[in-house]
Formats: sequence, structure tokens, C-alpha cells
Amino acid sequence: MMPLTIAVPGEENEIRKIGGSQEVRQHLFDMGFVIGEPVMVVNTMGGNVIIKVKESRVAISREMAEKIYI
Repeated sequence: MMPLTIAVPGEENEIRKIGGSQEVRQHLFDMGFVIGEPVMVVNTMGGNVIIKVKESRVAISREMAEKIYI
């Protein structure tokens, strides 16, 4: 298992664990980050990571992306 921030852009992975506080986990769940769901890093720009999850593109902070494990 590794944090999503280490993933190769364009490579599809599966979410295996979501860390952080209950509020952080709930926020990520509400955006579509669910264990077992495919996820792909599209690009990294500055302190943000653009991620494709559930046929949508979402920009989250690098700190938030480090709480998602693949």
C-alpha cells in the first residue's frame, strides 16, 4: 500500500484504505473516494492533485491525497 501522491499519472489503481479523522474520511467519501473504487491521478499542479474517480475529475490538496492509499 502506498499514498495516492506516489501513483504514476495516468495509471489506474484501486483505493485500499482512507486515513485521517472521521471528518476527513467522510468528506472524501462524499466526493466519491470509496474503498475498492478505481482511481487515477490525472495531474499534479502546485499543491493540488487532479484525480479521476467515478467518471469525474476532482482537485484535492496534496495533504488530502496523502490520506488515500492504493
